[in-house]
Amino acid sequence: MLFVHVLVLYHPLSIRAADVETIGDARAAYIEGQITEAAQMAKAVGTSERYALAAKSLTIYGRYIAGANEKRLLFEQAMELANKAIQANPNNSEAYLELARAMGRHSHQICKLKAATENYAKKTRQAIENAIRINPESASAYVSLGRWHVGIIARVGSIVARVTFGAKKKEVVASFERAIELNPETKADYLKIAIGYEALDYKKYQDKVHDILKQAIELPATDAYDRIMHEEAVKYLRSLETSDG
Repeated sequence: MLFVHVLVLYHPLSIRAADVETIGDARAAYIEGQITEAAQMAKAVGTSERYALAAKSLTIYGRYIAGANEKRLLFEQAMELANKAIQANPNNSEAYLELARAMGRHSHQICKLKAATENYAKKTRQAIENAIRINPESASAYVSLGRWHVGIIARVGSIVARVTFGAKKKEVVASFERAIELNPETKADYLKIAIGYEALDYKKYQDKVHDILKQAIELPATDAYDRIMHEEAVKYLRSLETSDG
């Protein structure tokens, strides 16, 4: 499995601030798959860009690598770092996106009542909309918005989603179409769009789902996270083709 060496060599709290160098070093560690090291490098020197990268790294680590008993803490740390990124620069679109992603993952680690009473759905959408307000050309932000709508619908049903949260099927499609117009350049964006359409109505969007997954697979992998997304897209397409057959 990709990143296995990280589990042995690094822990989210193990890198000392004295070991930190530059944001370039942090990005290089991230690209190579040294996810927790990248997070520590990025967060030790408090700038918005660094905090956002640290939040992204911990969310990815928590989502794809960490054990079940680690996930909640990692997503909480990612949320804290994303908020620090926003405090350092309220005009950092990526900081809001990372906050939304970390909150989305964290909401799955806590009970539905706690998520509801703490307004996770509302806060997550606000973070995404702030990202779009700051950078209207962000394909990833529109992917996240579409995923927000479809995630709420899948969790509580279309009627409750619409009445209680304002989540609508038509907004899923509009957000994904806008993301595609803006030409997403990452495997993750295409994979998330495909999964979103499949969750919305696979029978209706079957051809679109397959086409988007093939686009995800064809894109070059530029870092270790892309390699994870490539494997996920290949497995996902294969499972759909098997079930279709």
